[in-house]
Amino acid sequence: MIKSIKIEDRRYALDGSAGSDAIHRDPIYSYAVTSLVDDSGVTGTGLAFTLGEGNDLVCKAAQYYAAKLVGRDIEETMANFGELFKQLSNDQQFRWLGPHKGVVHLALASVTNACYDLWAKKRGVPLWKLLIDLSPAEIVATLDLSYLEDELTQQQAIELLKGQESTQMSREAILQSGYPGYDTSIGWFNYSDEKVRENCKKAVAEGFTAMKLKVGSTDPERDIRRAHIVREVAGDNVKVMLDANQQWNLPQAISICNKLKGMNPYWIEEPTHPDDVLAHKTLADAIAPVKLALGEHVPNKIIFKNYLQTGAASFIQVDAVRVGGVSEFITVSLLCKKYGVPVVPHVGDMGQLHQHLVLFNHIAMGHEALFLEHIPHLQKYFENPVQIVNGVYKTPQQPGSSCDLIALN
Repeated sequence: MIKSIKIEDRRYALDGSAGSDAIHRDPIYSYAVTSLVDDSGVTGTGLAFTLGEGNDLVCKAAQYYAAKLVGRDIEETMANFGELFKQLSNDQQFRWLGPHKGVVHLALASVTNACYDLWAKKRGVPLWKLLIDLSPAEIVATLDLSYLEDELTQQQAIELLKGQESTQMSREAILQSGYPGYDTSIGWFNYSDEKVRENCKKAVAEGFTAMKLKVGSTDPERDIRRAHIVREVAGDNVKVMLDANQQWNLPQAISICNKLKGMNPYWIEEPTHPDDVLAHKTLADAIAPVKLALGEHVPNKIIFKNYLQTGAASFIQVDAVRVGGVSEFITVSLLCKKYGVPVVPHVGDMGQLHQHLVLFNHIAMGHEALFLEHIPHLQKYFENPVQIVNGVYKTPQQPGSSCDLIALN
């Protein structure tokens, strides 16, 4: 039974120009951390990610949600977590502040993720194993599918998962081989051209076969020059992604994306405002066959539904520390599976939690094991940091979701 809660505001200044992009020039990677302490001494840890100021607001909202869990048994809670998630996300005191977005939804992510971590730790298994071992009905019981009934009912979700059971064992080999990663730190926005060049060489030497460059400069020629540097160093066989972090308006995006075609980007990420579904559709049509990726700033399943319905996105980057946590992440992944669109998460958690979720997506849901973003800057703060060897995530073995942070002195 959950006997107490603790909410922490953790902020980590980054070294040099790491983490910089066209919009966020001086980020402070921060977590609103929820700890749920069980009467047996086990603690579930959940994270929501921000970039500094406002993290305290998320913590205050998380305190409100987490207090409602005191006295609850985690097994009983997770047996019907979808209903609890629905109640919390529609709390009449908080819903006006969303709904299902912003500070209150980030707070719910922190609390939700702590529940899943506690659940896995109480069962003594890594989160990926807990999720894979659940039946389709048990998985769907943890989800809130409200407002999705036009696309995905509970029964349809169960049938989708059941349809993958016969081939599941054939995908379990990835537990031994590891899940491929891609290096997202070669080309932060404030890095010099020479540092980008050197980082590309280092990433190739470390075994990465995919990498990402930040674009969105005031001068588009800077973006074009740097993109060609990455392509030149990486070679034609490496996937190179470009990320504008919402910097362009639609006319700018159409013009610049067409100019960037020459270096053969694998995708162009977050080209314009994340709420503008129709602008992304217009852009996708205008720059085909170049593909769009998005989701880092998409806050909930409803907007993801709209992106899938319009066919605007070729890759969905749902982030479990941005949407309402693991529950909503799985919900979005099910929608993507229905539409045949790959899930390639953004990793506000630095990959700690998502290394579990992509294994579940691949093994139990049948998603392609494309690759998972790798950001190394906060590894030293985690008790069990992700392990990347030859560009591949090694399968975590410790119970839980790998989100425990080293205690402050």
